[in-house]
Amino acid sequence: MLIQSLRMTARDWRAGELRFLLVALVVAVAALSAVGFFVDRMRSGLTRDARQLLGADLLVNADQPLPAPWRQEAARRGLVLADTVTFPSMAQAGQGDDSQALLASVKAVSDGYPLRGQLRTTTSPEDASEALGDAAGGVPAPGTVWVDVNLLPPLKVKVGSNVQLGDKTFRIARLIATEPDRGASFSNFAPRVMLNLADLKATGLVDSYARVTYRMQVAGPSANDPRAVQGYEAWLRARIAADNVKGVRIETLENGRPEMRNTIDRAERFLSLVSLLSAMLAAVAVAMAARRFMQRHLDAVAMLRCLGMTQNEVGILFLVEFAIVGLAGSVLGVLVGFGAHFVLLEAVKNLIPAELPPVSPLPALQGIATGMLLLVGFALAPVLQLRNVPHNRVIRREQAAPRPAALATYGLGTAVFVGLLLWQAGDVQLALLTAGGFLGGFAVFALVGWLALLGLKRLRTLFKHQSWRFAITSLQRRPGATVVQIVSLSLGLMALLVLTVVRGDLMAAWRLATPADAPNRFIINIQPDQREGVAKQIRAAGVADPVLYPMIRGRLVAVNGQAVTKDTYTEDRARGLAEREFNLSSTAALPAGNEISGGTWYRDAPGVAEASVEQGLANTLRLKLGDTMRFDMGGQVVEAKITSLRKLEWGSMRANFFVIINPAAMRDAPTTYMTAFHLPARGIGLANSLTRAFPNLTVIDVSGIIRQLQDVLDQVVVAVEFLFLFTLASGVLVLYAALMGSQAERTREAGLLRALGATRGQLARAQRIEFALVGALSGLLAASGAAALGWALAEYQFKFPWHVEPQVWIAGLVAGAACALAGGWLGLRNVLRQPPLQTLREA
Repeated sequence: MLIQSLRMTARDWRAGELRFLLVALVVAVAALSAVGFFVDRMRSGLTRDARQLLGADLLVNADQPLPAPWRQEAARRGLVLADTVTFPSMAQAGQGDDSQALLASVKAVSDGYPLRGQLRTTTSPEDASEALGDAAGGVPAPGTVWVDVNLLPPLKVKVGSNVQLGDKTFRIARLIATEPDRGASFSNFAPRVMLNLADLKATGLVDSYARVTYRMQVAGPSANDPRAVQGYEAWLRARIAADNVKGVRIETLENGRPEMRNTIDRAERFLSLVSLLSAMLAAVAVAMAARRFMQRHLDAVAMLRCLGMTQNEVGILFLVEFAIVGLAGSVLGVLVGFGAHFVLLEAVKNLIPAELPPVSPLPALQGIATGMLLLVGFALAPVLQLRNVPHNRVIRREQAAPRPAALATYGLGTAVFVGLLLWQAGDVQLALLTAGGFLGGFAVFALVGWLALLGLKRLRTLFKHQSWRFAITSLQRRPGATVVQIVSLSLGLMALLVLTVVRGDLMAAWRLATPADAPNRFIINIQPDQREGVAKQIRAAGVADPVLYPMIRGRLVAVNGQAVTKDTYTEDRARGLAEREFNLSSTAALPAGNEISGGTWYRDAPGVAEASVEQGLANTLRLKLGDTMRFDMGGQVVEAKITSLRKLEWGSMRANFFVIINPAAMRDAPTTYMTAFHLPARGIGLANSLTRAFPNLTVIDVSGIIRQLQDVLDQVVVAVEFLFLFTLASGVLVLYAALMGSQAERTREAGLLRALGATRGQLARAQRIEFALVGALSGLLAASGAAALGWALAEYQFKFPWHVEPQVWIAGLVAGAACALAGGWLGLRNVLRQPPLQTLREA
């Protein structure tokens, strides 16, 4: 039986019966395997470099200096320690009017840093740009700094030049090539300046008002024996819980770099769902190809039955054949996906480590398993019906083909679809929502396509040209196949339109929604005695009326008298907000851009503490009017009653605060000031003059950060656009499968029409019109879906007005017609080549 199956497989391959099925499987598996290889290498790299990413075996993060007993206990256990202190500050170079200033991420490091991994440095800007350098073998010498290469051009300096940090001047000794433990926090978007921890005090930049991150690196005596570190971790967690210490996070090899792991998890889910959309469309093509395979083998199976083959033998024969095709298609798909994942890596090369580990066999095995599952779910039911072909079909060819059990066919396909979603999404709710969205979108597009066909039927009488009438009649004759073609092509085109035309429109609308005078500069860490001097310089730079807002750092310690602990909230966002220090403010009047959504603004009566809370924060922390919030501000405690809730426009770029407390209650709180304003072009030198006069200030150029974030977004979008090419290819495959499924019927129709007097040119024009109508309708549906999705994103996610541009429909119309014409030509190019007489004889 195996030999017979192999012979039949070879014969069907030579006859072209299996090629399309193979291509559909290859596209489905390739889309999923590309993401599988990509994510697997990213995750393997993160695991491999866990110690280097931490710079230690264990890392303790805090926003205050760590208690001495913690260090003493680590030393008692024989552990090695190193410290880093990180914060944003202005770096300045040059003298007088020629001076330049730039926001930098300053990192002070102690001897021994890093405890794990290697810090590499160089003196060559070219090598630093390529992450090439020598092992540092220590830390910067006192009076020197090591810097990122991208700090040099803005400050117009080079190795050997001087830069000023606060009150101290340093010489640039080396350039940082790789920094193993550099995180992805906001401050690390700025160029790094690394100095010796012994020099930190002399800069005068770290005081009780500065936003500083303290990290203690911990390593055991042996990298292969984690017991000492694990024991210390258990002791430390117990102390933190017992003392209810806030603002401390412990990172280990298992949970290290959580922001990186969370990002990879989200990327894996999103990219997997995108690739699954392609796979599901390709699965529809697999099902259609399997049905066509069944229909073209009816006569052959009837002959085999007459020659003595039993039903079970027929079933085994085709099961083996499809297993061979499935295995071959899955392996080829894995190979294509392996090549495609390099395109994904290239698209996001600036966001990933320079070197990733080699691929593991797991994504390949998963890809092969996926291909076989798709084959079982979408092709098995119609093919197995071949075993039910009766003997007498040999003499009664008009007998209908056996119909597969609808419940088995659709039930098995749906089960495989939902199962793959659960596997790829890793979350039941997300999988079910995605399945519902996919099936709902399919149903909506199918309904609109069907209504469009009804409309074309009514319009048929308006067309006098014979080719148009032939085309519309052909569409009406096969409404089911036509609707499947329209839906599949629409989904593929819609995905691409969302990421191309609609994304461009959304970005343009976002820029227009941002006022021309929106703040583009933020200044923080203004001391009380510097207010007048800072405001004077800002006014001299062309800013009419700068507003300086009080900013007080405080930690939420209790709500309604109940202490806030790490177990008070279960959601990650709520827990993160409760554990960090808030930037509080205190103003007598409601700030511009704030809108009261509940309660009333406070009256600032003496002896009364009242708070106004941002609506989103209140929802996250389950706060309501009348609740009390207790804040600890550097040892000073204030308990304020919530008397109003506010709505904020976070996209306005203004200075916004989660919590504002009345000035009477905050009179003795340790306060600094900050301001946000729009700096006109003529005041471009303000940052330099301010940092010369007030070295402790931090001036943030928001426009530069937005450009950098936009670059990151563009790289991610390129990767997703590449994946959606698989989706479009799957849509074209479904179109091709539908056309191939009707090829025999179309050949008979063409032969009959030509026998009745229609010319080959008329029928060719009719085919082109039919494909153009299908493609145009698909393009219009895709554009409408993309526009609706864009509107929903603008309205509910980004919160800015957006008007749909007509080029969305133009692009959809042109792309849809082009894809349909290409698929139609590929599928039906041989229909009109057969002579009418031969067609009528075969009928």
